[in-house]
Amino acid sequence: MLLPVFAGPKNITCILQVVLLEYYAVPRIPQNAHRSGCPVNISLEVFGDRWSLLIVRDLMVRGFRTFKQFEEAGEGIATNMLSDRLKKLQDSGIIIAEVDEEDRRIVNYRLTEKGIDLAPVLLELLIWGARHEDTGAPCGVIAKMAQNREAVLAEVRRRWRERDSTPLLPWLGGNSAHFERIHRPSGKTLKTKSR
Repeated sequence: MLLPVFAGPKNITCILQVVLLEYYAVPRIPQNAHRSGCPVNISLEVFGDRWSLLIVRDLMVRGFRTFKQFEEAGEGIATNMLSDRLKKLQDSGIIIAEVDEEDRRIVNYRLTEKGIDLAPVLLELLIWGARHEDTGAPCGVIAKMAQNREAVLAEVRRRWRERDSTPLLPWLGGNSAHFERIHRPSGKTLKTKSR
């Protein structure tokens, strides 16, 4: 490369900057590329932040569907953060947005097959958190869930397939009859009181 004759210090600085930019440019990682091929790393990049997991929890366990329901869930998520996480979950294929059939101004969010496959992960997080940390979850409910993991997961999947948005757990705002129905021994009917 031929360099022009330098007329003064400004030209030297300018040429050195161009040369340095050519040789020291930092390669950019494409936005859809992952930091590594590790499945745990990739999973955490997709849904591993607090807000994304809570949105998935609310869809799966509480039966929430709308932006307003997520916003009023109780954890105090800012609206801009909620919008960002809903978009990120959509872009990742974990949720889809559907226009409400009755009121076309409302958007309902729904887990995809990829999203509902997170049910075992969320169940284990719920059980682990209640077992090892001081939470508001009743010990008896958590113990039943831990003993009946397959029944809980089957009920979560059934509700997803049938688009049943009834909350699953009584201590998360649901009806205890739904919880008791999935935990009764086969052939036995449990009498429950409605709230």
